[in-house]
Amino acid sequence: MSNFPFQRLQVDLAALIARTPAGQRLLSEPELAKQLGVSRATLRDAMRTFETQGLIRRRQGSGTFVVGKVQALDSGLEVLESLETMAKRLNLEITLSNLSVEPIIANEDSAANLNVEVGTRLLCVRRVIHADSRPVAYLADTLPEDILHTDDLPSDFHGSVLDFLLARGDSLKTSRANISAIGATAEVAKALEIQRGDVLLHFYSQLFDEHGRVVDYSLGYFIPGYFHFHVVRRVGG
Repeated sequence: MSNFPFQRLQVDLAALIARTPAGQRLLSEPELAKQLGVSRATLRDAMRTFETQGLIRRRQGSGTFVVGKVQALDSGLEVLESLETMAKRLNLEITLSNLSVEPIIANEDSAANLNVEVGTRLLCVRRVIHADSRPVAYLADTLPEDILHTDDLPSDFHGSVLDFLLARGDSLKTSRANISAIGATAEVAKALEIQRGDVLLHFYSQLFDEHGRVVDYSLGYFIPGYFHFHVVRRVGG
């Protein structure tokens, strides 16, 4: 392995992280790069591996902190369920912050996502989900106002639009999701206390009722180390 500088750097970083107590801040990037004899760009690339495992967290303006062992939310993707449902199954406590419930007017993009006319009144629900007191997901749901109005949400709303609609008795049928890895935008990075451009799991989903109407389109941004998503498939004949 000593013949491969980048791999050796990752080994050195792994050892450094392992011997650093959880919650403690690592050296600044310039100091750490100098200590390890690499450029800041190379160091940043190597550290992304540990970020995606949830072992370290870079906080905008504060530095890089060792997280320690985390319990990941593990779920299959065959059945749509909320983060709250996943967490209850794993006995993991999650909390909600930065809740924003905002009436908006459909522009071309949101109109196309919901299959409504431009100018339709919509409701956008944004929030940050925390696990072990750390922000781990940023969620945004947009729905037609005739499906969800500002006054509909209870004062004790816990963050899941899906669970609210199901509990209300809405006839939800299917969901379609596109999943990708993207770099965090400035807005999402600030909400999740990470660096702009850090890699996140991105879910873009549409929720359909029994008549095929799109009742919700949602954007989810997940810090990879805290989530294990999998798919169980039949073997084709």
